[in-house]
Amino acid sequence: MGKLKELMGSDFKKTLAEAKVPVVVDFWAEWCAPCKAIAPLVEALAGEFDGKVKFAKVNVDENGPLAGDCNVMSIPTLIFYKDGVEEARLVGVVPKRDIVKKLEGLLR
Repeated sequence: MGKLKELMGSDFKKTLAEAKVPVVVDFWAEWCAPCKAIAPLVEALAGEFDGKVKFAKVNVDENGPLAGDCNVMSIPTLIFYKDGVEEARLVGVVPKRDIVKKLEGLLR
């Protein structure tokens, strides 16, 4: 998961507050095989939606309190934010079409 910006506690709130476009945050962990499985898809979508949607990631092992504040109970979890407010979330390994549908909803 190299291309996405890694967010920490204060960065997280600042990124959401200052974003001019919707933000998708991928909550993951290094040991999580499903997280590794979905990572290339998330990175590819970050490229496809570049300039329209900002993508970032949060390592739940390094940012447990932040994951808790966001009610992340299972990983991978993708949370979709618009204007700093959660609009949707997807949990687990999901097909590209499901993520794209959520992204298109954010852009309406």
